[in-house]
Amino acid sequence: MAEHHSDVLISAAEAVGTPIPIHLTAEGDLDAALATAGSLARGLAESAGFKGKAGQLLLIPDGEGRTRKVLAGLGQAGADPMALRALPAKLAAGDYALAASPYGIEAVALAFALGGYRFDRYKQEHGQPRPRLMVSDAAVLAEVRRIAQATALARDMVNTPANDMGPLQIETIAREIAQAHGATITVVTGDALLEANYPAIHAVGRAAVPHRAPRMIEIRWTGSRASEAAPLIVLVGKGVVFDTGGLDIKPSAGMRWMKKDMGGAAHALALARLVMGADLAVRLAVLVPAVENAIAGDAMRPGDVLNSRLGLTIEVGNTDAEGRLILADALARAAELEPALTIDLATLTGAARVALGPEVIPFYTTDDVLAAETTKAADALCDPLWRMPLWAGYEPSLDSDIADLKNDPDGWAQAGSVTAALFLQRFAPKSGAWMHLDIYAWSSRGRPGWPAGAEAQAIRALYAVLKARYL
Repeated sequence: MAEHHSDVLISAAEAVGTPIPIHLTAEGDLDAALATAGSLARGLAESAGFKGKAGQLLLIPDGEGRTRKVLAGLGQAGADPMALRALPAKLAAGDYALAASPYGIEAVALAFALGGYRFDRYKQEHGQPRPRLMVSDAAVLAEVRRIAQATALARDMVNTPANDMGPLQIETIAREIAQAHGATITVVTGDALLEANYPAIHAVGRAAVPHRAPRMIEIRWTGSRASEAAPLIVLVGKGVVFDTGGLDIKPSAGMRWMKKDMGGAAHALALARLVMGADLAVRLAVLVPAVENAIAGDAMRPGDVLNSRLGLTIEVGNTDAEGRLILADALARAAELEPALTIDLATLTGAARVALGPEVIPFYTTDDVLAAETTKAADALCDPLWRMPLWAGYEPSLDSDIADLKNDPDGWAQAGSVTAALFLQRFAPKSGAWMHLDIYAWSSRGRPGWPAGAEAQAIRALYAVLKARYL
């Protein structure tokens, strides 16, 4: 997909004229900031009610009425720098430079880049001029651009409607990423999934029309600094390009945004791109089962019993609990690779939103060290994650009368995100650590810097954990 999201960040050589300085000002530091800005700034601040609160902006003009300085409010000292995502939506087109800030340029540049994202593929008018932030440190510029481009890829994929983002399109993007980084890729499609022993993936996707046939995508990559004994990291992403619910069809309100049900695949590919772009000292495998949960004469039915790659049989209690079925086969494939670390990402349950809302992402792991590293990175980067329990007491809710387990837990367990994670744990690798993230990949509340639509979640924190371990 086209790279047009990092153009909000520029090097000094790309600046046109003298960049407009931006002074980031916390509420407690306002007097000092205004004292150095001059009497005009003080008068403007008083008339505009500028207090340095988060989101406030004060434009200070020169003698000809053009902006010569910007004061941007931060709110209380120590506030989340991600609030600066709002800046690109509030500033006029032009070049800007950070003049004063309690944060380092990397944090500010990343917030600016994330806030500068827009999805205008289907707009008649697109590519309009916009504000750009100058970053003089070449290494910081390169790294922030990598992160911004990866997160924009995930958001673009999720925002793209299902008619233009089917299993084939996910495969095409995966091929582009693999080719760009010298990785190998294999794809098993349609009925060949049965021969290759991916029966659950086939069952979920077989009702789709032939040109949207289900497939299993596998990327393999070894970093230039990695030996054959380097740790193997496996990323797994749920790729349901559209979820009707199957024969247990969703109501229209529940189906409206199901183009985003491939968010796990988008996030896994974006994270893989970051890992390969940073040339971490690892071997990497990326596993993406891509399907459409459609309705047709050969769609799986409630009550069907499916085989799985691991050999466990699964009773289908609800055809709308399809994501865990395709992940079961993908995780079983991951186990065969004997990884040091497996991370799966999936827009898996509405119960996760009931538990933590749309902005805080639950994650599950039995590895306390990995959990601590993830929580620390999430807090440091303002990429909110929260560890949830793999509560063994709920495992009996997955018992089936006629199969090894079922995909819809008994209602007494109630904790739908937890029981979904327990289902996946049955298939996850026993070697190394495993982590499951029940992402949302969406923002229903549009505001400056956070437009309604796709949102990248957990990628920055996970990338930081992997960098800390393997750079």
